Amino acid sequence: MQDYSGYGGYGGYGQPPSGDYGHTAPLPPMPPPPPPRRRVGLLSYLAVALVAGALGAGSVVALYHPAANTSSSLPSAQPSNGAPVPLPSSAVPIPGNGGTGTSGGSLSKVGQGVVIINTTLQYRSERAAGTGMVINAGSGLVLTNNHVIENSTKITATVAATGQKFQAKVVGYDASGDIALIQLQHPSGLHQVPLADSGKVKVGDVVTALGNADGQNEIVPAPGHITGVNRTITASDQGGSVQSETLHGMLQTDAGIVSGDSGGPLVNAAGQVIGMDTAGNDVRSDQQQAAGFAIPINTALSVAREIAAGHGSSTISIGYPPFIGIYVGQGASSDPQQQAAAQQQQNNGFGGFGGNGFGGNGSAGNGSGSQSCYSNDSNLPVPSAIAPVSSGTLVIGTICNSPAADAGVAAGSVITSVNGQAVGAPESLHTQIAKYRPGDTVSVTWVTPSGQHKTASVTFTAGPPL
Repeated sequence: MQDYSGYGGYGGYGQPPSGDYGHTAPLPPMPPPPPPRRRVGLLSYLAVALVAGALGAGSVVALYHPAANTSSSLPSAQPSNGAPVPLPSSAVPIPGNGGTGTSGGSLSKVGQGVVIINTTLQYRSERAAGTGMVINAGSGLVLTNNHVIENSTKITATVAATGQKFQAKVVGYDASGDIALIQLQHPSGLHQVPLADSGKVKVGDVVTALGNADGQNEIVPAPGHITGVNRTITASDQGGSVQSETLHGMLQTDAGIVSGDSGGPLVNAAGQVIGMDTAGNDVRSDQQQAAGFAIPINTALSVAREIAAGHGSSTISIGYPPFIGIYVGQGASSDPQQQAAAQQQQNNGFGGFGGNGFGGNGSAGNGSGSQSCYSNDSNLPVPSAIAPVSSGTLVIGTICNSPAADAGVAAGSVITSVNGQAVGAPESLHTQIAKYRPGDTVSVTWVTPSGQHKTASVTFTAGPPL
């Protein structure tokens, strides 16, 4: 489903060693923000968020249709025999490594299958950037991290070696394993990355990490060695989201993996992909030693095959999630007043959003101190009037032209049930909606700020991936 709880996570991006998921990176012409200081030991995802507005309230969003399932076969973890297309030196600068790392020629073979991923997070007032790997050239299937594409309402992928640019759709994703499969539309001239068996990786092996470092739209190599195998880490969003995820069986490396590298290949000395760059401490100037982590390619391909076959599960989502189009409050309490207080505290932590004007992005006021609808979460205030009920999920705002807005749900309303099932804290609403698919119609009951009880039939559209 596509429901976001709280401004702190419009669906959430991204303890043994803890880590940061590779964040999406700022897109030109916007200069990237300076890298945040991290506490020692903190790991984060390696994508790079751009043009960050207010951190989005939770929402169920987007109008995409689910991606069609593909029956195309995915590769086994073995070397590719495809004829390589040399990478322009300007696309992948290969540093002299004195023969201690992967050769430039081998990197070129991998680099021809690496794509730069840029996403638009329309309902969160952001853009983001990361990396991906072509694993089926004919079908345009690209492997990347889930945190690279989550919350996205538009995805483009540019082949680093050729400059070819494609629109992309989500085939499916495993949020718990941070793995996603996207499909380039109308693919042509693509090359699959060469693959190796990650089960044979040993500590001390020479490796090179490749990725869209800092979101600068070029693939940069970082040489290093494997420093650990089968590691368990906890990684969180670089932007400060409270959400974190535990990943198992990871490869650890001292290669300089940084923000923007998420979804990129970790390559062995023979120029074959053994892992997918995912998390790291992204150390830039401190004395702390860099530590990066990659999902073994065998693991990533196993999940990708299930996605491509349309095999959804408790962890694997196929296509796009259901979308109702609301922003919901923070906190684990079922009391709407407590949710509002937690949300206000979150807002104050970012300097407060304040104000009801929204530059024409919303329509007339609704009497609750908020606009009747929003196009994104920038400057989204906590409603001044809240429905007089003791339990339910507080609606901070609705997205214009969404199913919820069309049904008459407004800021300050409290949703109390879905198809007769009681709703309490925001997570319980997420759980209820997650049972359905885009196109399903459900009965939603809510209480307005003035105390009116209303029920309406709502048909879910398709929303950004979680």
